[in-house]
Amino acid sequence: MTLDLLRFTTAGSVDDGKSTLIGRLLFDSKQVFEDQLAQVAQASERRGGTGTLDLALLTDGLRAEREQGITIDVAYRYFATAKRRFIIADCPGHQQYTRNMVTGASTADVSVVLIDARRGVLEQSKRHAFISALLGIPEMVVAINKMDLVEHSRERYEELVEEFAGYAQKLPGAGAVTYIPLSALNGDNVVQRSETMDWYEGPVLLEHLEQVEVAYDHPGAKPARFPVQWVVRPQNGNGSDYRGYAGQLASGALRRGDEVTIVPSGGRTRIAGIDTFEGELDEATAPMSLTLRLEDELDVSRGELICHPEEAPEVTQQLEADVCWMHADLMRPGGRFMLKHTSRTVMALVEGIEDMLDTHTLERIEAPTELGLNDIARVRLRTSAPLAFDAYARNRRTGSFILIDEATNATVAAGMIVG
Repeated sequence: MTLDLLRFTTAGSVDDGKSTLIGRLLFDSKQVFEDQLAQVAQASERRGGTGTLDLALLTDGLRAEREQGITIDVAYRYFATAKRRFIIADCPGHQQYTRNMVTGASTADVSVVLIDARRGVLEQSKRHAFISALLGIPEMVVAINKMDLVEHSRERYEELVEEFAGYAQKLPGAGAVTYIPLSALNGDNVVQRSETMDWYEGPVLLEHLEQVEVAYDHPGAKPARFPVQWVVRPQNGNGSDYRGYAGQLASGALRRGDEVTIVPSGGRTRIAGIDTFEGELDEATAPMSLTLRLEDELDVSRGELICHPEEAPEVTQQLEADVCWMHADLMRPGGRFMLKHTSRTVMALVEGIEDMLDTHTLERIEAPTELGLNDIARVRLRTSAPLAFDAYARNRRTGSFILIDEATNATVAAGMIVG
């Protein structure tokens, strides 16, 4: 039996202990090889250690990260227990790397937001919680870390829970929130239950991650969306008339014989066959990679989308989206960018910036004239060709896009379509 996969991200302010927490998860669940431990032990000694392993070094892999003691890039780690497989995205805490956090959290099922029990709920903690909600992550865990530095105080824990809960109630589209007091440094309530915090009766972190139910966000429960990545037409000289349309099923399910429509170009037909590397299937579900054969010869190109006619997405050249700006150069109305949405790339014009969000107060600043690095705003875009999309709140795969600077090919923004 194949264990299901949970993707989760860690986020929070600087020095809240995100990398140490992941290191503790890996170490206590016996996911670290002896040679990795030896390297970490050597690096810990070089940094003036006292014989104690610096578990943060298991994820802070860049030389600059080890020198500065901070996380800069998103570090991905894989591990598995007897109950579930996991992919972890360890995201930076510095505000200047908020764009990295958006990248790491974009595919997560659970967001683990760390709060330093001494410093409390900081602005960057709120920013990361807001981004987690904005990205539609269905579950949030608020880990009150470094409880050993506040004498494992139940009063301090409850005070921070009350403070964060007041903020979380105002988050747009926030899902379930679970609070856990822990010490990543000592391992309390990470994998093993803490003896010093016996007043806490909830699950430890790993137990919660093994049991959390995220099936309601599974792409198979949504309308079928199949962006065409490639037209397969073998030129093998044997007279074959094979024509297929290859890609990854973004959501939903498709079956042989289903009536489908092609958007935005139009045209209806039926599915003649579903081919995969393992062979032909009667049914495919997201996120499988496959090749569709159609009964009729329609003009289908890369970037078009195959779906059921009764569940077709919206098709338009006018978009309204929440955008996280990721570049040092400013975004201003009138700017032109390449917009990549699923497998389709078009030109896009910034028609206007509706408002910008203050992630600390959750208030919207009306009609800003420009966006700077890490700003999040509601933006109106007009594309050079029609796009078939869903609102991000309904489908994360077909409701998201990136903006690319056509001169440098730099990714300058990530967007979530509102309508």
